[in-house]
Amino acid sequence: MSTPYRYCPSCATELQPIELLEDGGPKTRLRCPACQWTHWNNPTPVLAAVIECADRDGQVLLARNAAWSGRMFALITGFMEAGETPEEGLTREVAEETSLEVLSLKLIGVYDFQRMNQIIIAYHALARGEVRLSPELVEYKLYRPEELMCWPAGTGYALADWLRSRGHEPKFMEWPRRP
Repeated sequence: MSTPYRYCPSCATELQPIELLEDGGPKTRLRCPACQWTHWNNPTPVLAAVIECADRDGQVLLARNAAWSGRMFALITGFMEAGETPEEGLTREVAEETSLEVLSLKLIGVYDFQRMNQIIIAYHALARGEVRLSPELVEYKLYRPEELMCWPAGTGYALADWLRSRGHEPKFMEWPRRP
C-alpha cells in the first residue's frame, strides 16, 4: 500500500495498518490508533482533453509537460477544483494551459490509472483560438487524427477510443515495460 501518509494529520500519531471489515470484505487501511482517523487512499479524479482545434482543420493538439524528460506529447490534463463540475474544470484547464476557448465538450470515457492512484475522466474538447502555453508546458504539436500514435496507459486509451469514434483504427506506440 503506497501512500504519502505515515502520521495522522489530526493528532500526529504514527498510522498503523489495520484490517477493517468493509462492504466488500476485509481491507487493510492505515488508521490512527489514537483518534481512529482512517486514510482511505481513494483514487484522485483527473480530467483529460482530446483537443480538436476547430480553426485548424480539426487537428488535435498534444503538448509536452516541462517536467517530462524526452519528447513525449500527450493530452491536456488537470485536477478539478472544489465546487466545479468535470466540464467546468476541463474548460478551465484547457484555457489555463493553452489559452484556447472550449466550444463544446463530449465525454469519451472514464479510465483507471492505478500506477498513479487516479481515475481519468476524458472528454473530446472542440476548441478555438491562439495557442499560448502555460509555464508547465514547453511545446505543443498539432496532428491530423490519422497521424496520432496512442500510448498504452490511461489517456492513451482515451485517445484511442476517440479515434475509433471518428472511424480511425488507433495505432499504439511501443511502451517500455516497468520492472
